[in-house]
Amino acid sequence: MTHLTTVWKYRHFWLSLVRMDLRTRYRRSLLGVGWSLLQPLVMTCVLFVVFQLMRDLDYREYVPHLLSGLVCWNFLVNCGVQGCQCFFLGESYIRQCPLPLAVYPLRTAIGALFHLTMGLVVVTCLCTILRGFPGVPAMLSLLPSLVILFLFGWSLAVLGGSANVFFQDTQHLAEVGFQIGFYLSPIIWTMDMASGKAPHWLLQLNPVVPFLALVRYPLLNGTVPPMGAYCYGLFIALAAATTAAILLGRLQKRLIFYL
Repeated sequence: MTHLTTVWKYRHFWLSLVRMDLRTRYRRSLLGVGWSLLQPLVMTCVLFVVFQLMRDLDYREYVPHLLSGLVCWNFLVNCGVQGCQCFFLGESYIRQCPLPLAVYPLRTAIGALFHLTMGLVVVTCLCTILRGFPGVPAMLSLLPSLVILFLFGWSLAVLGGSANVFFQDTQHLAEVGFQIGFYLSPIIWTMDMASGKAPHWLLQLNPVVPFLALVRYPLLNGTVPPMGAYCYGLFIALAAATTAAILLGRLQKRLIFYL
């Protein structure tokens, strides 16, 4: 808790880093933030056309499922892959200021959360057009879901950034791992498609499944996610956060010697 208090104390610093990252990324860009929304929208259209050729799909069911999965997955990929460079990007600050190391992966996670929020706004609009407005209680249930998802993403950035300092092939391995995980997760396919081909309990072991459920239940079904989904997602996020906190505690004074 003391560590989090210290991180909050320097909120003006890491918020300025996030603003700088966003300005740099979209400087002189015609669409600006729209580019972050265009990629999942285009992928959704392409994948829907491909899957529609193989089997008859209801676009009102499949398109929101696919887009919501891509938006959440992009958040995790951005945290995990871009997080591998978080300490190298902050090297000049680390050498000059004894700030908590958690500040630098936090910078990555907040930037990814910004794009996740923009993406969920688009998903909400699409679901409202195709399926009707999910309802206020369902939309409010997204707030704790986003907190849990953000905690997990921040932890991924910490773990990826720490590992990449000592083994700089980590980012390349992460890119391959996320590519494999994309096809093993119910993003472009649904649980119904996989029923009968794999045991349900085996599919539920995928750590991405509860986070997708926390987002899809409110937006696609208009219902508050079951408590089991919250507990499972929170357990995974806390396990990752605990590992990240222990790792940062050991690296706080030694990381600078490896940059």
